[in-house]
Amino acid sequence: MTFREATVADLPQIVRLLADDPLGATRETPGDQIPEAYFTAFTAIDKDSNNHVIVAEVNGAVAGTLQLTFIPGLTYTGGERAQIEGVRVAAEQRGIGLGQDMINWAIDQARTRGCRVVQLTTDRQRPEAIRFYQKIGFHPSHMGMKYHLTSPEPPA
Repeated sequence: MTFREATVADLPQIVRLLADDPLGATRETPGDQIPEAYFTAFTAIDKDSNNHVIVAEVNGAVAGTLQLTFIPGLTYTGGERAQIEGVRVAAEQRGIGLGQDMINWAIDQARTRGCRVVQLTTDRQRPEAIRFYQKIGFHPSHMGMKYHLTSPEPPA
């Protein structure tokens, strides 16, 4: 297995990975012709030295992906944190340790960079993911909240 920065040519496969679960299937648009919004987002990520879309390859094929973002902050005495997002492993590669290798790789990147914290979120509707992250050392320490701007109703 190898890890590398994703390229724009990887986008269709990355979107397929993001869509390959019950939640992703409701919000992603996979296919050979993906929406331009993915290219716009990828370009913005690619231009930001604190943002990285990573792919894991097995035998030359994309088998997993994650986004790793480094966030400067004032907390932790001005310490930087690493945010791991969009972690997906191809269905045929699940259960063989690829996900753990990907997370360990991301943690090593954060450690090398001097980050004080590595954080991630996972949807409560993904109990297997929650168990996985807890098994490898993450613990629920905060309550995350989201405000979806595409909501049809304005806040009360």
